Amino acid sequence: VQLQASGGGLVQAGGSLRLSCVASGGTFSSYTMGWFRQAPGKEREFVAAIRWFGGSTEYAASVKGRSTISRDNAKNTVYLQMDSLTLEDTAVYYCAASDQYYSGMSSYSRRTTFDYWGQGTQVTVSS
Repeated sequence: VQLQASGGGLVQAGGSLRLSCVASGGTFSSYTMGWFRQAPGKEREFVAAIRWFGGSTEYAASVKGRSTISRDNAKNTVYLQMDSLTLEDTAVYYCAASDQYYSGMSSYSRRTTFDYWGQGTQVTVSS
């Protein structure tokens, strides 16, 4: 399984970005996809997850209400739309895939539930 994340960049506070993650090398209909982020000097933290089949989602409290995770089955791509960005959103964002099944989406907030990771994409929010 390979994951290719893109879409990061420099954006002003209050702005928006859409991150993309293209997945290949597997059959993803049974997977759950996630986004995590890591700011300098901090632990990698959960942002959002989506179950490929059915589209159930889970969000971290810090982004809920201003972020949307979605997927395009035909393109094997997962997106993370982030709006109303703040300085605290500055981080390297990582795409991840899990072939483990948990009925409760909250289980995917743990890094250990994800088996595959892409390279990160830098998001920098300026004031």
